[in-house]
Parts: sequence; structure tokens; C-alpha cells
Amino acid sequence: MFRSRTGLMALALLAGALLSTHARGAGALAVGACGAYGYAIDFVDVRQASAAALKRCQGKNCSVVVTMKRSCAALAIDAGNACGAHGYAGAKSLARAQNIALQHCYKYGGKDCVIRAFVCDGKH
Repeated sequence: MFRSRTGLMALALLAGALLSTHARGAGALAVGACGAYGYAIDFVDVRQASAAALKRCQGKNCSVVVTMKRSCAALAIDAGNACGAHGYAGAKSLARAQNIALQHCYKYGGKDCVIRAFVCDGKH
């Protein structure tokens, strides 16, 4: 009898942990001028995450460019000119988000593009 209760309690705790992880799986990336950025992860919904990312972006002209639900985002800038070309992307994997962000940075004129920021929300 003791073993059954312990097993049920463990199962209940595991279920609660899984539900709370999925319930708080929203994030956002905001980007501004000259490499400024802000991000937010582990929010209940995208609206809250977006507001938090904008608040954390410490530059001019910040706007939310990627929202996430158990996925990743990346920002690439030109290392030689932070106020020049940049690129950003969201994807299910971090590697994919970084790759696309770098491609966009080069596409828009970057000469020495590097990843400036990356973030994953949820189980990534």
C-alpha cells in the first residue's frame, strides 16, 4: 500500500511539472538599432513575453521580431559595423535559427556577421 501511494505521488508531481513547463512556454526577441536587443522566456503567453522583451531592449527603435512557443530565436549583426546589416530568425532548433539569422545578415550587406544573441524557450 505504501509503495502505491508513493508511486501515485511521484506520478502526480511529474504530471504537474510537465504541465507547468508547457503552460509557460512563450518567449520573444526584440531588436533595436545598432545591435540592441532584449528577450524574454518562460512566460504564460506571447503577449506578456513580447512586452517583457521590449522593456529589456536598451536601444532605439526596438520592436518584437520573433515570438516563440517552445522554439528558438537568434540575432546576427555585422561585427565591423553594429549599426549596419543584421538578421534575425526563429526556428524549432537553435542551430537553424542561428543559421538563418547569419544568412539574413549577409544577404542585407553584412561583411563579418556574428551571432549577437540567441535564446530558446521551453524544452530546447
